[in-house]
Amino acid sequence: MAKKKVAIVFTGGTISMTVDEKVGAAIPTLSGEQIMSMVTNIDKVADVEVLNFDEIPGPHITPERMMELKDYVNNLLIREDISGVVITHGTDSLEETAYFLDLTITSIKPVIVTGAMRSSSELGYDGPSNLSAAVCTAISKEAVGKGVLIVLNNEVMLASEATKTSTLSLNTFQSIGSGPLGIIDCNELVLYKNVSDRTIIDTDSVESKVALFKSGVGMDEEFIKFATDSGYKGIIIEAMGRGNIPPKMYEGVKYARENNVPVVIVSRCHSGRVFDSYGYLGSGKDLRNLGCIFGGDLPGQKARIKLMLALGKTNDLNEIKDFFEKGIYY
Repeated sequence: MAKKKVAIVFTGGTISMTVDEKVGAAIPTLSGEQIMSMVTNIDKVADVEVLNFDEIPGPHITPERMMELKDYVNNLLIREDISGVVITHGTDSLEETAYFLDLTITSIKPVIVTGAMRSSSELGYDGPSNLSAAVCTAISKEAVGKGVLIVLNNEVMLASEATKTSTLSLNTFQSIGSGPLGIIDCNELVLYKNVSDRTIIDTDSVESKVALFKSGVGMDEEFIKFATDSGYKGIIIEAMGRGNIPPKMYEGVKYARENNVPVVIVSRCHSGRVFDSYGYLGSGKDLRNLGCIFGGDLPGQKARIKLMLALGKTNDLNEIKDFFEKGIYY
């Protein structure tokens, strides 16, 4: 039987880095071809096409570049000879790019995002192993129609669920509360659970002026008012617990809403959804009464990606609310 063909799109990140002696730290240096030369025996399971999209560290990615990557990947997915696409990425922002692609790519062909926690100059370089697992996932029939997947350390996770949890561990990406979609075992994807419906935001525009604030004791309204007056089009608040903020911070949210700026509430907790369970000043009930949108169990960085795309598509608050709340709260 003919081997399936996988396009591997290299964007940079630790997987492409070596330690520069002059700098004394790791920087992107390796091309896709150089990295693939270290992935042994991959030719036995798939044909690969190597493509160099970029050579940047994770923190340098922008929403605009994510949109360009989405278009680039879509052009690969429409090719009949391509069964799936693997993307390498810096792990610092990997979950944001993966979630961006998950919200905007409609193809049922597998799209896999992977990377590395150790550079090629370190002992135990994990790049080749992660690439092998990503390719095995991309050619699996079990990955079809699952949306964008994140694969590291032989674990396969939904882009909508996975988050980076450690600055060092090889299993840094975890689906907190729900566990991984599956694992790669003997070069095969073994599923652990089913996939619920995905949210798709069909847009070619992205609104990058979306602020993200994390709540803490005694915080006030100053930064939220500043963002509102500076022309930010949306605000994400990582609230405490079930979705509550300090009283003075509440005044900032009220100011933003009075100026018709959409505000999405998520929690700074690692798991669990926000809800209007409490009724004191600054509580979830107060925020709901202001017309704030509740973001379920999304972490702040992913809620920001979703709001940027939602605002790229529409300014209708009810439409934006549907993207976040439909299927969770109603």
